[in-house]
Order: sequence, then structure tokens, then C-alpha cells
Amino acid sequence: MKTTPVSFFSEGSRVSGLWRTPDQHSGRLRAIIQGPGWLGLKDAKLYVRYHEALTAAGFGVLVIDYRGFGDSEGERDLSISGQLTDLVNGVTYLTTRDDVYGDAIGTFGSGGTGGGNAVLLAAADPRVRTAVSQLPVADGEDWLRRMRPEHSWLEFLESLDADRRQRVLTGVGRRVHPREEIMVPTPERRATTVKADIDERIPSEVSLAAADAILNYRPLEVAAHLRTPLMVIAVEGDATTPTEHAIALYKAAQGPKELVMQRHTTHYAAYDKYWETVTPRIVSWFDKYLTNGQVVITSTTATSEVTEYLEGLS
Repeated sequence: MKTTPVSFFSEGSRVSGLWRTPDQHSGRLRAIIQGPGWLGLKDAKLYVRYHEALTAAGFGVLVIDYRGFGDSEGERDLSISGQLTDLVNGVTYLTTRDDVYGDAIGTFGSGGTGGGNAVLLAAADPRVRTAVSQLPVADGEDWLRRMRPEHSWLEFLESLDADRRQRVLTGVGRRVHPREEIMVPTPERRATTVKADIDERIPSEVSLAAADAILNYRPLEVAAHLRTPLMVIAVEGDATTPTEHAIALYKAAQGPKELVMQRHTTHYAAYDKYWETVTPRIVSWFDKYLTNGQVVITSTTATSEVTEYLEGLS
């Protein structure tokens, strides 16, 4: 796999990305864009083997640092709406590349808001032809609430309300640690080393106002209108990103869809335990739906509409 640093602008800020391609290729590639998961970075080791599998199958992969994270410009803060804008602009960037089929672009997102953002992007941008959402968050308010006992949840809501009043009166709100004071890590998250390579490089504090955006984070709402092919990957009994969120996204989606449920494992252990089983399915999903053939056939049944592209890539 060949990795090339690239960049593009998103609302005036330079966004840093890695463009990953097969070691040997000529002509144009079908492309996949990935935004990192919750507090993730583009060069996380966790993503590398997914990208190796995808590039080995002939895809190009663009993974980015959201504005304010990693090597990207912008205020060092957490903006959920800004992440979606960065992804949409990343799709536009891909269409400018001579080595990309502009009408064969998909998205992959893994972990929390990474998985949720893949659904949001597929719904927001018709240029995205298919999506894979791994271990997603479908409802931000429900996600944050499940992390806390009832008394802590009520205290959290009170702190958000107090911060809103403070921002109105002074223009300045509280700064908090995103992993400890917005998200509450599970014991597994505190013990795992799967993200150790990036843990020290994420912002140590963000505006508490970012929690308001997460409370309003609703990939599930857009999934109910989504006809873009969607694969959802879940872990049964997931304590980090609720299993019910993944199931709800799968059930809500209106187009071709597939649910992959990983059992007898945990959120972080699943990346290794079922790597050899799940990854080929991801690759096959993209291979099936990232097509831009010259002949397009659309057929409708009583419950769904299916589009098939023939005659190969043009």
C-alpha cells in the first residue's frame, strides 16, 4: 500500500489527509473516504489494516483529520457539524483527482461518531454511492445518557444548562476533557491499548458546548430516508456503542442493507477477534456497490428499489 499526504480546504481551513492506493496501479480508482471515529486521527494504527485490505482489492482510500484535530487547521475543538462538512468537502476533493472515478465514491466509518458520520454523509451527499458503518452511534443523547447513572445524568444536564447561561452572559464557556467529562470511558476503554498510538495526540480539552451538538446528533433520523446501500457492523452486548443503535440504523435504512453482528466479544476486542471474518465482507460490499457502469438498470419490487450497473467501469 502506498500512502501519500494530501490536503484540501474546508470552509477556509486546510484539512490534512492520507491518500492510500495499491502499490501498483494505473488509471483511475474507485475511492472510499473515511472520517475517524470519536476523537480519532487519520494515522491511527487501527485503520491501517482495513486500508491495506481495501487497497489490495483495488480501491483508493482517503482518511482525514477533522478540522481542529491532528495535522488539520482550525480551532482545536470538537465540532460534529464541522466533521460532516469536512467529509462532504473531502468527497469534492476526490472528484478533482485524475486518479479517481468521481462517480464511484463510498464511505467507511468506524467507532461511535465515525460510524454515525458515515450514515450522515451518505444521506447528505448523493455522490456517495455506498456506506459501511462500523460500531456506530445512532442517537447522541441516548449514547451519552447510557454512560451515566441517573443522578450523574441529571448533574450533567444541569452543568450543560449552567454553561449555556455562562456563555450567554460572558461569551466564554467551560473547557472540559472530551473523554472524561463528555464521554465516560468504560473499564474496557481504560484498559485497552488499541488506540494507544493516538491517545496522547487528541485535544485534552474542548468546549463543553460540544456536548450540546452530540445531544442533537441523530444519524437514525436520516437513516429512515436513506436509500444508499448500507452495511452496519455491530457487537452484541456492546458497552461502548450500544448494539441497539446499530440494529436501529439497519432497520431504518430503506435501500439495500446488511447487518453484521459479532457475538461473544466486546467493542475493542472485536477488531482483532473477527478481523478475518468481517473485513472480506466490507471489501465485498464496496466491490458490489461501487460501480459506475455505462448501462444502468433500475428494478422495483413491492418493498425496495435496486439499481444495477453493467458494462464495467468507464
